[in-house]
Amino acid sequence: MSKQTSSLDTLEFWLDRAFRIPGTNIRFGLDALIGLIPGVGDMATGAISLAFVLAAMRQGAPFSLILRMCWNILVDLVLGAIPIVGDIFDVAHRANTKNLRLLRAFRDQQKAAL
Repeated sequence: MSKQTSSLDTLEFWLDRAFRIPGTNIRFGLDALIGLIPGVGDMATGAISLAFVLAAMRQGAPFSLILRMCWNILVDLVLGAIPIVGDIFDVAHRANTKNLRLLRAFRDQQKAAL
């Protein structure tokens, strides 16, 4: 596992899955918590989420994958900004988890092609 992969794994964990609602299996992260701050919360976590896109770009991911990752962040940003409903959406959508999976699938494809 590369250092970058480990960093992205850690970032994804803290943003999307670090905490659990007691008595349930529902997990959420700092993305949902920071998103509670009106106006700037979702913008801040959206900016942090760009780390996954930058990693994909550095690894030579195709433009279509970059667009899909940006779409996940945009949906999270726009819908997450809706008061209360957006915070519930942040818990369910998990853009960072989706983007990490996309990046891993791309890397697996690259390894298989070698």
